[in-house]
Amino acid sequence: MSGAAERATRAFVAEHGAEPDSVWSAPGRVNLIGEHTDYNDGYVFPFALPHRTAVTVRRRDDGLLSLATHGSDNTLQRAGTFRIADLEAGEPSGWASYPAGAAWALRESGIPLPGADLVISGEVPTGAGLSSSAALECATALALLDAAGRALDGPNAPDVMDIARWTRRAENEFVGAPTGLLDQTASLRCERAHALFFDVRSGETEQIPFDAAGSGLEVLVVDTRANHSHSESGYGDRRKGCERAAELLGLSALRDISAAELDDALRRLPEELRPLVRHVVTENDRVLETLRRLRRDELTEVGELLTASHTSLRDDYRVSCAELDVAVEAALESGASGARMTGGGFGGSAIALVSTELRPRTEQAVTDAFERHGFPAPRLFTAVPSVGAARDR
Repeated sequence: MSGAAERATRAFVAEHGAEPDSVWSAPGRVNLIGEHTDYNDGYVFPFALPHRTAVTVRRRDDGLLSLATHGSDNTLQRAGTFRIADLEAGEPSGWASYPAGAAWALRESGIPLPGADLVISGEVPTGAGLSSSAALECATALALLDAAGRALDGPNAPDVMDIARWTRRAENEFVGAPTGLLDQTASLRCERAHALFFDVRSGETEQIPFDAAGSGLEVLVVDTRANHSHSESGYGDRRKGCERAAELLGLSALRDISAAELDDALRRLPEELRPLVRHVVTENDRVLETLRRLRRDELTEVGELLTASHTSLRDDYRVSCAELDVAVEAALESGASGARMTGGGFGGSAIALVSTELRPRTEQAVTDAFERHGFPAPRLFTAVPSVGAARDR
């Protein structure tokens, strides 16, 4: 079992006096490249982190859902008990909205839920742009499906992409965060030692071997500790801008613009929408070029694409922040082959592709740069592509 699963199991026994029926966990993710392209029907390229959120579950037959979470301070925070049939968007709020939203989305999709006791423990950093919310939603959905006799590893399992869509609906409609399908798909479908190339429009996926260590490289994650929230207006405003641009161009999504058609499309749009469209089109192109280079085992050459992605996110999409820019600049100056913000932006994390021998120097350079700018010390760790959501016991 993962560490999160062990902690959740101990907390469940302490709270309910018996072992849970099962334990399910799901990982956070790093998006290697392909930012703000998912809700534009484009391409993304995530891999799963080893950090996981675990949900322990025991079936109950009264239609009630009890929620509690085991915190890092070793205490149990109880959200309460809710009637599944009465769940409505926005209530409960706070952290409990994510598991409650998963239950609501399953109910709305026609999955009969008998009720459940859930105890949760997570190790995915929150507010870091690493999809802690999707990990919680996916692990909860799998636990509730198991309680309902529809376990992911059983004969009556729903399609994994249906689960991804249900959990995205929880985040969009129950929590109120207008995210795309990247995070939930990554949490559910990523595989160990691979990055997941995902065509959001077609639903097609391809597992691409991603062995950074074999190339003498590491993916360094810099959690800037600048908190972000997808439910804040900046994310939604950009999504609405993209939808408006597609409408003006007579397209179903910005995915339909090729790199060769970009200049013509920009001439037909008002000035304020052009940077958004330029980012989406060029970012899709960078994802496809990353795919080509990884297929040729040219991992080091991916670095320049990461840096170009950050420049586009900073200057055109305008979702970076001072902490992210400082992290990227310090990593590049210390010798990283590429670096960029990852996730929705407005805070969160950056990633840097660095050689193993240079990684300590890069870590020190980033830490020193944060100190010079008066920022809180960042959290740094190496990301290794890990397994997606699964049963722990």
